[in-house]
Amino acid sequence: MLAGYNHEATRYQGIHPRLDRALALLTPEFLASVGTETRYLDGKALYVTRNLFETAPDSETFFEAHRRYLDIHVVVKGAERLEIAHPSLLTPDEERSNPAGDFYAYSGRTDAERQTIVLRPGFFLVAFPDDAHRCRGMLDAPAPVEKVVFKICLE
Repeated sequence: MLAGYNHEATRYQGIHPRLDRALALLTPEFLASVGTETRYLDGKALYVTRNLFETAPDSETFFEAHRRYLDIHVVVKGAERLEIAHPSLLTPDEERSNPAGDFYAYSGRTDAERQTIVLRPGFFLVAFPDDAHRCRGMLDAPAPVEKVVFKICLE
């Protein structure tokens, strides 16, 4: 997991070329230009989309992880609580998983060994492979959120 302020994102370049490109795009102008249709920046190796949703209690959410992709989460309106845990601490959810789509779902609570972060506008989070992440978490009550998500293939 890597988190920081959008305006300082380029400080974290050098991990992977496609990650470098995505971090350089965490500008107000680019984020405003992203729509709800998937926008391919390098085919399926690097793409971005805007997600519109309402936050929810933990009982209505689950963890997800990827093996070939990392995600960059950038809230542009609202606030979202995310939890991060290693998949080995969770229970695989085969029914929700889609290995062909590099999507692995998990359930469980890992109070002692999870990290919680609140994403607000101006802040990003990179979830690397094996950073299982529970998205859509509400703060005090369900609320609308707009979030831009980059998907970056590491292969």
